[in-house]
Amino acid sequence: MSGLVLKLSPKERVLINGAVIENGDKRSKLNILTRNANILRLRDAIHPEDVQTPVRRVCYIMQLILSGDADPDEARLQVLRGLEQLSQVFKDVDSRGIIETTTSHIVAERFYPALKSLRSLLAREERLMAAKP
Repeated sequence: MSGLVLKLSPKERVLINGAVIENGDKRSKLNILTRNANILRLRDAIHPEDVQTPVRRVCYIMQLILSGDADPDEARLQVLRGLEQLSQVFKDVDSRGIIETTTSHIVAERFYPALKSLRSLLAREERLMAAKP
C-alpha cells in the first residue's frame, strides 16, 4: 500500500483537505491514499504571530496552501522566491540539500513533504539568529 501514513497521538488534530479531524482516545494510524491531499498536523502549525523569521515565513506560506487559505499558484511563486533567498544564507551542504529537496517538492506540488522538509531548517535558523548580535 502506498501513500502517506499519519501516526496520531490520542486527541491529536489534523487538517485534511480543509476538514479538522480529531483522533480518539487511543493512538492510531491513518493511511492517506489520495495523492496530493492537503494535510497539516495542527500541532506543527505555525501561528501568524510566530512568523518572525525567513524560514518560518516560507513554512507559513506552505501552511496556508495546505489549509486552503492561499491560492496554490500564487503562493508557490512566493515560496520559490523565499527558497531562493534562503539559499543565499544557508551555504552548508546539508542546508542546501534541504532547500533543493523542498524546491523539488514545491515544483511537483507536493506541499506536505515540502513543509516537512523545510521545517528541518528551523533549528538551524534559530541557532543562526541566536549567534547574530
